Amino acid sequence: MKPLQSLTPTRFDTPAILRRLAASSRKLAELKGVAASIPHQGILINTLGLQEAKDSSEIENIITTHDELFKEEAELSLVANPAAKEVQRYRQALGRGYELVVSTGLITTNHIVEVQAELEHNQAGFRRLPGTVLKNGKGETIYSPPQHPDEIVRLMGDLDRFINDSTDFDIDPLIKMALVHHQFESIHPFYDGNGRTGRILNVLYLVKEGLLDVPVLYLSRHIVRTKSDYYTLLQAVRDDDQWEAWVLYMLEAVEQTAGQAINTIHAIKAAIFDYKHRIRASYRFYSQDLINNLFTHPYTKIEFVQRDLKVSRLTATKYMDALAEGGFVEKQKIGRSNYYINIALSKILVDA
Repeated sequence: MKPLQSLTPTRFDTPAILRRLAASSRKLAELKGVAASIPHQGILINTLGLQEAKDSSEIENIITTHDELFKEEAELSLVANPAAKEVQRYRQALGRGYELVVSTGLITTNHIVEVQAELEHNQAGFRRLPGTVLKNGKGETIYSPPQHPDEIVRLMGDLDRFINDSTDFDIDPLIKMALVHHQFESIHPFYDGNGRTGRILNVLYLVKEGLLDVPVLYLSRHIVRTKSDYYTLLQAVRDDDQWEAWVLYMLEAVEQTAGQAINTIHAIKAAIFDYKHRIRASYRFYSQDLINNLFTHPYTKIEFVQRDLKVSRLTATKYMDALAEGGFVEKQKIGRSNYYINIALSKILVDA
């Protein structure tokens, strides 16, 4: 297996790739601007991070509903839900990766290992034992990734340099992201979590390159809908060197999912504006912290309101019950605890 540095950048200067690149870049720039229009960025990091986590996990047949996921996020589940917990781990791993990129401006091998460890809740690190193969739906082996531990370490070191050295390979960052994703999936460095770690790597790379300020592009939505094409094109590069077709696929994924994210953010922004003005007009307890709480957590609870507004439990309960009566949230009960569903936000996320 060769490092990405062995490719020739000019091979991607085809009319089809350049047209798609221009469209994808425009849409991504629009997404960056729209995302910046939400004053409290934690709202988007949390809510759209949940969406990406759900879709990326679905690719690995880890299926959960929005209701189960929102309950897990708010620590409301009385019965263990393994799938929802797996999705939450993805969101936490994405968040950890984002912190590392923001603090260092890099995506190093150690950062990737840390993201995977957060995702899988183990410290297994890179594969050290042979035997890992990738199979199709019929159980047939279609690809054997590098087996020797030394080769895995070498290839990941090459990938580290490719990601972080902007002079090493002069090409547009969106094309570079597509190449990085394919190489990572082909190295398949971990025993578990390679697919989800690789998809986290996509959005982290866009943040590193300044194409996004926050990780709000959930490419997994496109991959879920075109899963067969995704795996076919991954393999076509390995078998027939069809890099151009793979890059076109990934650029289309950026364009399509950026457009969807823009629509979702516009809907969230409109809902925030509506809630803000109606609550401020009707309730003396209105505050920006309250709005931030309601739109950071699709399902919120009294403890969250106490923490974010710095009020007593009795006061927080009065606030939320009043908002339930006003039709802003729906009050539900699990065991002895109440929680409150942001009606507008939940609908936006479920319909997205």
